[in-house]
Amino acid sequence: MAAWLLTAILAGGAALRGADAAAAAGARATACAAADAPAGPRLQVTVTGTRKVAGNITITLYGPRPEDFLARGGRIARQRILLHGAAAEACFALSEAGAYAIAVYHDENNDHVFNRTMVGMPAEGYGFSNDAPALVGVPSFEAVRFAVPVGGSQMTIHLRY
Repeated sequence: MAAWLLTAILAGGAALRGADAAAAAGARATACAAADAPAGPRLQVTVTGTRKVAGNITITLYGPRPEDFLARGGRIARQRILLHGAAAEACFALSEAGAYAIAVYHDENNDHVFNRTMVGMPAEGYGFSNDAPALVGVPSFEAVRFAVPVGGSQMTIHLRY
């Protein structure tokens, strides 16, 4: 796996700072338990396949614009879930039904960085919505995009190491 894949995953995770472009475009999301959670659909996300119980699972949610996927400032929400077992669950309260995408990584040492080896390979697990493969590079937005209907949705993502 190329180092540029890791850079893209980082952009989707801990490296993002500043205003979220998708939020400015109208899509909004928070944790379901947040006091300011929108009244729209709920998205339940389960991440499985951790190789050890340590650190957190960082889940980054993107809206319907392909150009925002894995782009700096493109996320609409992010949650870091402390790992207490082999899987982690998060709930996103969405402002509206529509197309979304997810990138996740297992931050085993809880340093809020997607760590890599000396040769640029992932040192921590990662995954995408629809379990889209990342064999040669980052999956396309089309491969990770999924629809959340008015009634809400669930997504399970299996980590790769």
